[in-house]
Amino acid sequence: MRIGPLTVPLAATAMVLLHVTHVVEAQDRPGTPHVELRSAPLLTFPGVVDSNSPAVWDRVGGRNLLFVMMSESGQPRRAWGRDMVNMGAARQVALTPWPGGGVWMESILRDVDGTWYGYYHNEIPAEVCGRTDKMIPRIGAARSRDRGASWEDLGIVLEAPPRSFACNTNSAYIVGGVGDFTVMLDADSRDLYFFYSLYLRTMMSQGIAVARLAWADRDAPIGKITIWRNGAWTPGSALRTSESERWLYPAASPIFPAAESWHDADQQVDAFWGPSVHWNTRIGHYVMLLSRAKDVAWEQEGVYVSFARSLQDPRAWSVPTRILKGGTWYPQVLGLEDGAGTDKTAGEWARFFMLGESRHMIRFVP
Repeated sequence: MRIGPLTVPLAATAMVLLHVTHVVEAQDRPGTPHVELRSAPLLTFPGVVDSNSPAVWDRVGGRNLLFVMMSESGQPRRAWGRDMVNMGAARQVALTPWPGGGVWMESILRDVDGTWYGYYHNEIPAEVCGRTDKMIPRIGAARSRDRGASWEDLGIVLEAPPRSFACNTNSAYIVGGVGDFTVMLDADSRDLYFFYSLYLRTMMSQGIAVARLAWADRDAPIGKITIWRNGAWTPGSALRTSESERWLYPAASPIFPAAESWHDADQQVDAFWGPSVHWNTRIGHYVMLLSRAKDVAWEQEGVYVSFARSLQDPRAWSVPTRILKGGTWYPQVLGLEDGAGTDKTAGEWARFFMLGESRHMIRFVP
């Protein structure tokens, strides 16, 4: 990554930021942790970004290296270096077989044997609506044994129910679908939790949803996901033909439902989307950052935060509170701890990114 025309040591960057006193906006509600943003020198990913950008530490030649996956225009790329300040250029990666459409790698988890498991947002043309100018997002899984240089596709694991598309929508990009997500492994390494955006036709099926996959099923995930619906984990059902098998899921129950539809006759929207989740060691909570859209072109009303002590109960997340007015897409953190800080783990101080750029530090206080 780069800071303007200069690079500076990561520790020095953190020390400078600790002395910046301008707080952009703060969140302070009884019973929840305190969050604040502080202005900081510009820090950018070494590639163009149009999704969440997962980060993984891995050991190469006896050294810890930080890998970051960036996706843009439906193509994932990977960069690596000693830390977030000292990284090389992003290089294109391979996914075989390609699932069609565009792929944005949104979340990565490293197994104890060094295998990486990646989860991607996939967009295909809305041919079901007879149009190719808008897309249908869905969620897929992949596996890498060479630190993300190449990926083996494990298939589409979650997509919108049939007949849930709004073919005449005013939405600028999509007619429905599910995607724009993050994945977290629970503390016991038992289950993966998918926090994803619902864009289905009816407003009651829009907002932030949760799905679950047993970690034991990570190598064969198709048909193994359950979704959070009406207070219970609900499995899908198989639709089999002579040539293929497809798993269908009903609409999930959003934990943060939309207040104004993506698909009605006007241009206004009021919906959370694009969650990123990390475990924060300082406050002992999971932290979800969210965008809140205010129109069909995804213009942002603000960036919000929510907290939960565990992942098991989707109802446990606190009511989202705004930490930044306006902003842009894909808010996420990148932890500062050498060998440990990523988009999944951070401490009291972390870098706060939006669309691949960081102009703030974010601080978490109990």
